[in-house]
Amino acid sequence: MNKFIALSGLPRSGSTLLSSILSQNLNIHAEGNSAVCQLMWDKQQSCNGNSKEQLLATNRKNTTKDLIASIPSIYYKDVTASTVIDKCRSWTLPDNMNMLYKYVDSNPKVIVLERPFVEIVRSFVALRQANNYQGNLEEGLLDDWAEPIMRSYEGVKWAKANNNGEFLFIQYDDLLHNTKSTINKIYEFCKLESFKHDFNNIINKHPENDEVYGMLGQHDIRPTISKRKLDVKLSDEIMTKCKQLDQ
Repeated sequence: MNKFIALSGLPRSGSTLLSSILSQNLNIHAEGNSAVCQLMWDKQQSCNGNSKEQLLATNRKNTTKDLIASIPSIYYKDVTASTVIDKCRSWTLPDNMNMLYKYVDSNPKVIVLERPFVEIVRSFVALRQANNYQGNLEEGLLDDWAEPIMRSYEGVKWAKANNNGEFLFIQYDDLLHNTKSTINKIYEFCKLESFKHDFNNIINKHPENDEVYGMLGQHDIRPTISKRKLDVKLSDEIMTKCKQLDQ
């Protein structure tokens, strides 16, 4: 692994599609949601908390950085591709970006996917309908810091306010309707050698088990690029909130 590139942004914004496209290139490994960010965070908390006394007592405090920095290479030890695209919506949160700077790359590259909130919420409501969700289909989706939408939004908002060239923002519609130019933009941003992708035969090489999330179909993709039209009516209240967030 020569390059570690983070993939973040809003949910339902094309990360599974993008990962599947990029994975056509054998030099790129792009799978589903990764545990790397959480594992690094947990190890950092341990080394600065519960384990700090033992590290100090045994004069091993200087191993902290190496322990945390080794997590990505251990996690992807079976990957032969030279570039890893690590997908986690939490990467854009400031504390996690600090981990990237400190332990992975002082000049990290982070791809950030975006999509209008109305479309994101409609997509989640449709997923809930398909999975026989019990209760209000809009319940909790746009609550402050709620997973998976609003916590991701806080990270995207921070990234936009603190972009010094490490973030590349990609709109969902551009990924769908200007696919070739969008992929070329990503290659240029990540300083990767160009590759000819097949946009008519897209396969998810690394499917996720959506049973874990209790939301079957959440990471399904179609072999050709298309935008599904959702016949989902949202309440006036959540439509207003979506429009406010999109401003």
